[in-house]
Amino acid sequence: MTRLATLKHINSKNADYGAAEQYLLFEHDEFTMKPVLDETGRLIPREDYRLSTLNCGGEDFAVACMRANLRYGKNQRREDVKSHHYIISFDPRDGPDNGLTVDRAQELGEKFCAEHFPGHQALVCTHPDGHNHSGNIHVHIVINSLRIEEVPFLPYMDRPADTKAGCKHRCTDAAMRYFKSEVMEMCHREGLYQIDLLNGSKNRVTDREYWAQKKGQAALDKQNAPMIAGGITPRQTKFETNKEKLRQTIRAALSAAASFEDFSSLLLREGVTVKESRGRLSYLTPDRTKPITARKLGDDFDRAAVLAVLEQSAARAAEKAAAIPEYPRHGETGIQPTKAPQTTTKQDGVQRLVDIEQKMAEGKGRGYERWATMYNLKQMAATLNVYQEYGFTSPEQLEAAVDTAYQEMRQTSGKLKTLETELQGKKELQQQVLAYAKTKPARDGLRAQKSEKARAAYRQANESDFIIAEAAARYFKAHGITKLPARKALQVEIEQLISEKDGLYNTYHEQKQRFKELQTVKRNIDQILRREEPHRRKEQSHER
Repeated sequence: MTRLATLKHINSKNADYGAAEQYLLFEHDEFTMKPVLDETGRLIPREDYRLSTLNCGGEDFAVACMRANLRYGKNQRREDVKSHHYIISFDPRDGPDNGLTVDRAQELGEKFCAEHFPGHQALVCTHPDGHNHSGNIHVHIVINSLRIEEVPFLPYMDRPADTKAGCKHRCTDAAMRYFKSEVMEMCHREGLYQIDLLNGSKNRVTDREYWAQKKGQAALDKQNAPMIAGGITPRQTKFETNKEKLRQTIRAALSAAASFEDFSSLLLREGVTVKESRGRLSYLTPDRTKPITARKLGDDFDRAAVLAVLEQSAARAAEKAAAIPEYPRHGETGIQPTKAPQTTTKQDGVQRLVDIEQKMAEGKGRGYERWATMYNLKQMAATLNVYQEYGFTSPEQLEAAVDTAYQEMRQTSGKLKTLETELQGKKELQQQVLAYAKTKPARDGLRAQKSEKARAAYRQANESDFIIAEAAARYFKAHGITKLPARKALQVEIEQLISEKDGLYNTYHEQKQRFKELQTVKRNIDQILRREEPHRRKEQSHER
């Protein structure tokens, strides 16, 4: 399910804090979420993990949480949210490509927890793989919903109680957006793979749908097993949820429709009614009484995306109708339709040629020479394929393309650095604005004092607040800021910069891959030409 770094949140009303730790330390069934037992009925420890606690005072996490709850009289009712569980899941490629290890992921998780959940008792645990065995390293952060210390006012907080000891953590939509932006920023900072987590997804698959698909696939595989064993090919081998079937039905209707009326009619033939309310689309299937909103299916199915596809289909239909030529009669000459050129599938992973003579001089044997000869032949073919695919006609043209690719990569890198500097500046401004806002009660209290003596005593009693306020005021003056920006507007601006940085980072990664590929092709072409030069010189001497 997870392919790039993502952030997931689950809240729990379970009063047994030990259950969270048990899940992190021992194997659990992916469908029932119950512990897996061995033949003797004992829990099976996970093969590899890293585990640490924060703010527990040397006590067990469960004991520390229960003591805190009793001390503040919180989390005593069944309906209270007792803990919050955040999961940061990294891309499986981050290990081999970017050097991410379980230990490094644990460090990142501990730092993320300390920065964004200060004052909360927490468990931080890193696993090297997920239940789907894709190799994605992921970090579990489990926090007690109760805060045991007063903390600074953080960007995702929106009320004074969010900083006070004895109050509870709230995972609001604004908080999740902030956490996602911080995960994106962390991945960029560490050089890890990342996508834009702030702007939705084309196919939105919820946890419930994901697990329904997994369970359905397991049941279907079990049902098909006897038929496959008997040499019979099952009719259905892939299980699809009702939402996925609906997505396919909508896409099929979109591909055949040129207007919204056609789209509605085609869906109605399949028993699906499309409704529009307040500018939003929803889809009602025959087996339901409540329609499924486009938001639950994905961004590809909302009103704007659907109308955009229909508009493109209508434009293509008009162009096709206008471009249909009159066929020449028998015996007449005319322009014959030309076959569209086929592009060769791009070969991935062109590698440098091996210098066989050098390796043999280093002491390699005949077996290595045979392997290297075959390897070089394959790489030569791959190199020539890429050379032809790009349309190069000379080594000089290839060299110019390498230089251009390098300049493009450097230009994007410069833009990234500029954007990072701007983003860092905005974050510093945000910290100062938040710090200054937190001192407002102290500053207001100073104005209320009637005498100089009272003001001096008040300043001394609230000295730390005034130190923070004066430091922030100096920062604003040094940067020429006369009017403080709104906190929400500043957070939106930071998220936009992070999103822009994400797109630019992906562009840089693609340009870097292209530069490396062209550079490898150039080196291989140079080596091939150098090898052919002696043969050409020998042939020329024979001709003379």
